Amino acid sequence: MNNRRFARTAGWLVLPFVGAAGLLAWYVTREPASPFEQQQATSFDPALVSRGEYVARVSDCVACHSLAGKQPFAGGLEMATPLGAIHATNITPDREHGIGTYSLADFDRAVRHGVAPGGRRLYPAMPYPSYVKLSDDDIQALYAFFMKGVQPANQPNIPSDIPWPLNLRWPIALWNGVFAPTATYAAKPGQDALWNRGAYIVQGPGHCGSCHTPRGLAFNEKALDESGAPFLAGALLDGWYAPSLRQDHNTGLGRWSEEQIVQFLKTGRNQHAVVYGSMTEAFNNSTQFMQDDDLAAIARYLKSLPGDPQRDGSPWQYQAATARQDAPGAHTYATRCASCHGLDGKGQPDWMPPLAGATSALAKEDASAINITLNGSQRVVTAGLPDAYRMPAFREQLSDSEIADVLSYVRGTWGNHGGAVDAKAVGKLRGHTDPASSSPIILHMR
Repeated sequence: MNNRRFARTAGWLVLPFVGAAGLLAWYVTREPASPFEQQQATSFDPALVSRGEYVARVSDCVACHSLAGKQPFAGGLEMATPLGAIHATNITPDREHGIGTYSLADFDRAVRHGVAPGGRRLYPAMPYPSYVKLSDDDIQALYAFFMKGVQPANQPNIPSDIPWPLNLRWPIALWNGVFAPTATYAAKPGQDALWNRGAYIVQGPGHCGSCHTPRGLAFNEKALDESGAPFLAGALLDGWYAPSLRQDHNTGLGRWSEEQIVQFLKTGRNQHAVVYGSMTEAFNNSTQFMQDDDLAAIARYLKSLPGDPQRDGSPWQYQAATARQDAPGAHTYATRCASCHGLDGKGQPDWMPPLAGATSALAKEDASAINITLNGSQRVVTAGLPDAYRMPAFREQLSDSEIADVLSYVRGTWGNHGGAVDAKAVGKLRGHTDPASSSPIILHMR
């Protein structure tokens, strides 16, 4: 009798756990609804394919899904994560290794929600928390381009190096439920069309926050639009510091006009800076191909984002450096750097960027300054022509302490107040980074 009562009690206790387990299993394997469930795309207008090519440019799909010397969009790029390495996948219309069997709804779920056919979750290295804001029209155009404007590549995908059980995908569904939005971009009624277009590009296809917004403990972007103060406030990523895109005087765009932002995105340079680091690839394959109206929209939106003086510090003002010529690093600067950047630190705009007032010399994070000194910069390619001027790598010419001294000099001269650089920080990046290639990945889509 007691055994039966115990069995009934245990059954009632187990039932809620079974129900919860079933609910969890459904939640982590479900496929989000798509507005294209009943739509079968069988033919594509050339204009739609061309429009999709432009959306792919704006979205910079090549950045992760192509390798130099390989077929476009065939995947293979290795990306480091805190859990291990993952590799970008083949997104050509190959039916065996790519996305050739994807319906429009499958494609939509993968791009905007990070869910592949069968409910398999994609790692959020794929910026679907941003791409979810893509409009239905842009998704349709993008699908048309990848199905009809890209050549199939018989290139197998490379498995990730994340060990079990960390490689289980179902917890990503829970992460999505907490951190990933589910709605497309909605125009703000209090803003004009130009601002809204800029907000759409920056937040959505441009996924600028993926690099320029700081991350939380769960590797989530701390804000996904202008409603959050951390949005585009600057972040450390892959050995580079992606600076603030807000109106911060020192570390952001506070000293840039809208016209200068457009010039930078269109030509890769302006009187304040030249593209380098990860931004070089974004320029070479994305921003320079954007329409002028879209670049103007981006500039309008970014200029509307207020800075944070408390975080940014006192505004930079130029100061002559005559009193610092005997400082450690000054001789190295005079012999190694001044021929391009000038003894006065003002550079030769718009070709040789100034170091006086440079973001890398004012930011507390010193990773970008160390990285580019160690490894140099990629070629900037404009209108198909490589730039004649390129920052060389000094990893073989200068020791860790010499690099630390010259960067400390730069970051403490001409009014710069970024702070001294430790030789140990140089050594750490030396061991985890490689010299920049002089042959950048330039994608000729068609």
